[in-house]
Amino acid sequence: MNAILSLLVDLLSTASIMIGLISFIGLVLQKESPTKIINGTLKTIVGFLVFTIGSSAATVALNDFQALFAKGFHLQGVLPLAEAVTALAQQRFGTVVALVMTLGFVVNLIVARLTPMKYIFLTGQHNLYLAALSTIMLKSVGLSNPYIVVIGGIIVGFMSAAMPAIAQPGMRKVTGGDDIALAHYVSIGYALSSWIGGKVGSPKESTEKLKLPGWLSIFKDYVIGVSITMVIFYYIAALFAGKAQVEQLSKGVNWLIYPLLQGLQFAAALYVIITGVRLLLGEIVNAFVGISEKLIPNAKPALDVPVVFPYAPTATVIGFVSAYAAGLLMMLVFAALHMPVIIPVAVPYFFIGATAGVFGNATGGWKGYVIGSFIVGILIAVGPSLVYPVLSSIGLKGTAFPETDFNVVALIIKFIGQIVHSIF
Repeated sequence: MNAILSLLVDLLSTASIMIGLISFIGLVLQKESPTKIINGTLKTIVGFLVFTIGSSAATVALNDFQALFAKGFHLQGVLPLAEAVTALAQQRFGTVVALVMTLGFVVNLIVARLTPMKYIFLTGQHNLYLAALSTIMLKSVGLSNPYIVVIGGIIVGFMSAAMPAIAQPGMRKVTGGDDIALAHYVSIGYALSSWIGGKVGSPKESTEKLKLPGWLSIFKDYVIGVSITMVIFYYIAALFAGKAQVEQLSKGVNWLIYPLLQGLQFAAALYVIITGVRLLLGEIVNAFVGISEKLIPNAKPALDVPVVFPYAPTATVIGFVSAYAAGLLMMLVFAALHMPVIIPVAVPYFFIGATAGVFGNATGGWKGYVIGSFIVGILIAVGPSLVYPVLSSIGLKGTAFPETDFNVVALIIKFIGQIVHSIF
């Protein structure tokens, strides 16, 4: 039983395999030739793995930046990392988390089949995080394991369809179509960024349409813009951290050369991400036609956040910078209010801030991506600070979930639990 459960969890949380399986099923349902089925399935998996490799390279570069920045500016506090909380939850409640996730996938398919929310959530690791969060919060209100599995599975399945639906109006603005959706549990934040963009600016001022004068025109090439911006960021972190700390990370590379290489590595990683996304989209959308026609009418694939990066590459970097600035500001606010201090960790702040920037840019141009991502940067600091006391109370200390949707669900469960306890 445990072996089967472990296999299911690995399948559902390994996004490349799950997306490849979905592509395979879609092509089979379209009665394509064996050659086309093999080609389409493999290209889908390879495309996803290409952008996963890019994401991993970006994560490595951002982790080094985080280490330098934290050392240079003496940052201490709670680290908002979904991976860390999930790992702790799996150690303590592993079987329950696995069952919640598995049931959640089934409920997602049922909801997509029976309701107007036709989204199949394909970011498997995010549903693993949500299963962990649901388990933790339901444990905190005193429910037994059978109730946790059923209620948690329903929460995961419903959220898998509902959250992409919330982000979809903004997603249409980003992509100019309705073929794909977003599977990332910051949907409330992205929808808010899109709304704010429409209030403060105009899509005519998009980063991809701006005309820059003179030498500034080099920033129209996102590879150049990202390279210069991130190299500057790395040098600031390195200079404050000092030679000894940089050389501890650089493994023999000169401490003044290392920031240059890391900044350029990050730019290269973003280029790889965008290349992989383009390959993936060319296959998964076609494959989903079969599922839409045969199994779940009008079904749409909901994919991870790098899928939006090609639509406004420049906005991704400025979105990260703006969100990160908001996170640093909130550190000071939390310290002044004697609340848990949430450290703005570079990895989630990049992927969330970048995506919020793309959404804000689509509706409000440069004003939209600066303000939208800044507001989202505040939200992904405030949410963990509010939920952290619950995590700490059941022994999960030092880390929290940054994602807005997770924290909204956590606060709702906490609120309902308090009401029930007050009655009974």
